[in-house]
Amino acid sequence: MKVSLICTVLNEEDSIAVLLDSVLAQTHRPDEVIIVDGGSRDGTREALHSYCERLPLRVLVEPGCNISQGRNRAIAASTGNIIASTDAGVRLDPGWLEALLTPFGEATPPDVVSGFFVADPTNAFETALGATILPNADEIDANKFLPSSRSIAFRPEAWQDVSGYPEWLDYCEDLIFDLKLRKAGCSFAWAPNAIVHFRPRQSLASFFRQYYRYARGDGKADLWRKRYAIRYSTYLGGAAIMIAGFWQPVLWLLLVGGAAAYLYQPYHRLSQSSRALTATQRIAAALWVPAIRLTGDVAKMAGYPVGVWWRRKKTGGAGARQAY
Repeated sequence: MKVSLICTVLNEEDSIAVLLDSVLAQTHRPDEVIIVDGGSRDGTREALHSYCERLPLRVLVEPGCNISQGRNRAIAASTGNIIASTDAGVRLDPGWLEALLTPFGEATPPDVVSGFFVADPTNAFETALGATILPNADEIDANKFLPSSRSIAFRPEAWQDVSGYPEWLDYCEDLIFDLKLRKAGCSFAWAPNAIVHFRPRQSLASFFRQYYRYARGDGKADLWRKRYAIRYSTYLGGAAIMIAGFWQPVLWLLLVGGAAAYLYQPYHRLSQSSRALTATQRIAAALWVPAIRLTGDVAKMAGYPVGVWWRRKKTGGAGARQAY
């Protein structure tokens, strides 16, 4: 196998060395590394070029391209018969690429291998955020899992068959890519030990912006209609129960029970991920969980209709599902 590792970057001067150092530390190094720079205005390009003597690295400069365009251009420029993809701002586990490649060596190799990703927090807030938004590996249904393109490998023929990443979409592009691959009948393998570590957002405001953009992308791509309908209905129903509780206080017990059920999984994960924190930090992390849950839901409910409105203006009311 000849393996091409691809990635896109934009203004990653402060984090790119962490990624490239982790590529150097791989137990199985890629045969080539192709990085597309979308027009960085900091020292990203200089940092990239400083690794050219240590890695088989090519840097393509494509000012103004989005993530999908960058990935497509990197893949088109690659020469490997296996494409591994990751993102800037992450740290690869030393065995990441080796674990991704192992299924391709089996008697019946897959078309796509799904890797995994975990939070790499530095404080109580980031620990709480990781526990709230990221599943553990044992929660994943390998038959339904849609991998992030920060941890995935696939055959270039599969990429060609589905016309690559959707260049019309600015967020959630990897989900659409996954859905197109599944619709095309590509076979998937699950590699839970192919782990990428990434730092969660560092503030509630930046987390809100992230999830707003994700939800706007969902609306543009016409994803998860039922999931969003349930979210809106739940919050509307909760508000109605809260108001009715002023006349029938027993109804507030329903809210307490519902909130407890809703927060159970994040607190269960937090109990495992917060062991390195001090007692004071664990309390702080526990207090952050409800605020993170609420902020994420509000961001999603705000962003989704914006994406739907964009899609309706672009398509005249037609859905985007036919695109994948």
